Amino acid sequence: MAKTNPDDILHVAADWWVRLRAPDATDETVDQWLTWTLEDPRHLATFERINEFAASLRSLDTVTHRSLVRAFMRPAAPSRRWLPWTAAASLAAMVLGSAGYMGWAHFAPGTTTQVYNSAIAQNRDITLPDGTQVALGASSTMTAQFSRQQRRIELRNGEAFFQVVHEPSRPFVVGAGAISVRDIGTAFDVRRTGERVTIAVTQGRVEIADLSQRPGEARRGSLQVSAGQLVSYDPAMSSMTVGSIAPEQATAWRNDRLEFIDEPLSVVVANLNRYSNRPLYIADSDLDKLSYTGSIRTDAIDGWLGALPQVFPLRVNKAADQVILSDAKNAVRR
Repeated sequence: MAKTNPDDILHVAADWWVRLRAPDATDETVDQWLTWTLEDPRHLATFERINEFAASLRSLDTVTHRSLVRAFMRPAAPSRRWLPWTAAASLAAMVLGSAGYMGWAHFAPGTTTQVYNSAIAQNRDITLPDGTQVALGASSTMTAQFSRQQRRIELRNGEAFFQVVHEPSRPFVVGAGAISVRDIGTAFDVRRTGERVTIAVTQGRVEIADLSQRPGEARRGSLQVSAGQLVSYDPAMSSMTVGSIAPEQATAWRNDRLEFIDEPLSVVVANLNRYSNRPLYIADSDLDKLSYTGSIRTDAIDGWLGALPQVFPLRVNKAADQVILSDAKNAVRR
């Protein structure tokens, strides 16, 4: 099987960089990009290099930026055959050309779009264009869209903690499935596991809206939540539930500790899999809804698994590449 030329990967990655920032970018575009990143470890690494390169261009003064645009964006002579005159030059043309088109600060107005993700067992710290600080949990993906009117984040999976720079004239909204979280001068954590969502507020207030709507049902309302409160959304329930949580619990994952309060074992396993290179699977569906409350260190998952049969009626079968949780009663019958 022939190896893909690194220059070809760079050109494709640059194309994705521009497509994801286009005003007509859709969820399907993001899904296609994610599929591409999973095809080869070099794809995501190359895409990240482009992000870093683009970020460095943003710091250029206007005169330098225009000079580079003139240098890279001159049309080629019609008779000249395209040559791989270094992927860097071609990439610069795409990035510099898109900079004005996409509406980066100090250039043309518009909407900028950026996709952020993290690897398994690797948290990531991010500074958004407005100065908002984001701690992105392991194996998480979010999309940020910024315009002059609104700052919009879509958490597609995983967890993120936001320390928002408050701008009353430009709302900061986080979407997670059917849930919308609007900042009101806030620091808050959002975790999305499938369609289940939890929001923990550590500072200020947020407004949370349930945007789901069943046939014949009126649009559900919203509620305001203050620091120290935890909101849980389960699509199977008719309403969101509100509880309490200490700030250190809400952000414990940033210190290698996952906190769960009365959550299904299936949710616990799904979140542990964001930190484990050896995935966990639940073999019997009757274990899915077992409720768990407690802390799990992400650097001691094996120890937690060893103690799990003392808490639940299940068996833990470890293999080199996976861990299977099965119902102890079914295991006996087998």
